[in-house]
Parts: sequence; C-alpha cells; structure tokens
Amino acid sequence: MSVSNRYQLPDLSVRLTDELIMQHIENSSRVIDLGCGDGRLLERLRREMNCSVQGVDVERANLVSVIERGLPVMAADLDQGLTDIPSGSFDYAVLSQTLQQVKDPRQLLTEILRVARRALVVVPNFGYWRVRLEVLWRGRTPVTSNLPYEWHDSPNLHFMSMYDFRDLMHNMGLKIVKESPIIHGHAVDSAWAPNLRADSAFYLLEQQS
Repeated sequence: MSVSNRYQLPDLSVRLTDELIMQHIENSSRVIDLGCGDGRLLERLRREMNCSVQGVDVERANLVSVIERGLPVMAADLDQGLTDIPSGSFDYAVLSQTLQQVKDPRQLLTEILRVARRALVVVPNFGYWRVRLEVLWRGRTPVTSNLPYEWHDSPNLHFMSMYDFRDLMHNMGLKIVKESPIIHGHAVDSAWAPNLRADSAFYLLEQQS
C-alpha cells in the first residue's frame, strides 16, 4: 500500500515548534540546537532574542545553510555523543523531533544535561489514538507526514508514548519542569487523556536538584 493511502501522523508545524521553544528561552541566553537543520530557529533566537547560539548537525546541506546564515555550526553525529562540548557551556539545549532517531536516547539526554542547564525536547507521541487505530485496524506501522518512510527505511528507531517518556525521565532522575501535549496543532498546559489525544509533546527538562 502506498504512503498516500495510509494514515499519516500530523506533523508539528514549523512555526508552532519555533514559537513554543522560544517561549521557554530567556533573552541573551546561550543556546545549542542539536539537529539544527537549516538554522532557522538559531537565526530567530539571535535576531529576536539576542541569544548566543550554536548549531549541531550531520547533514552537509544543513551545515551549508547554517553557515550561509552567518551562524556557528558543528558537524557532529549525535550518536557519538557531545564529548567535544565542555560541561555547562549552554543555558538551553534544543532537541526537536530527533530523540526517537538516535541509537541511545538515555545517553544523549545525559549528555545534553551535562552541557546545558535545561533541555527543550519535542517528541512524537505514538500513544496517539490515530496511531493506535492504524495498528489495530490496518495492522500496519504508522507513517508520519514529516518522515514519510516505510518501516524498513525509517529514521525512527524508537517509538514512545508520553507515558514511556515520563517513565524514562523518572528512571534517569531527570525533572520534567513542564509538559505540553500538542493537540490539533496547539500546545496546551493541561488536557484530559493527553497520551491518547496528543500527536506530539513538548518537554522542558532539567537535572533533579
């Protein structure tokens, strides 16, 4: 069956993602964006909020785009860790729609909160009711609209629900400062049955004090 005939998990809009992340960053902060893409968010943070920014990406096209914007960027594979970055170098680390693609999420989260005081993480929620329906009714692995791949070539390595993410944070001893389910294209502070209704979720994380 072609991708177009299968259910596609709604993509979190670029604008919503940027605005949501920027709302939780203070002016003049030091920010590292892990998997920064073309540098769009970094450019806004520097221009609109006077932030000191650093991008990290592995794709050559993205690295070129960030450099063309006049922004600093490192070529690095997140699966190899962040060993070249000193501890406490940043106030905030951004990891948007990437955690499910790395080989060892626990290791990366540990590294993120070593180099930054707080982490801003956006992840897809595979507990979403339409995803459950796709598996139950069609017996097929869901395909996201922003990652339209079949199971055999998808960059997604891990499939987590909001419950799974909370459990991981508890097991790692990390504090969820804020959780915002993304429902119908809107981030909400609270909602009934968020694990069932949210297609994605935003988290603000820090180390337990």
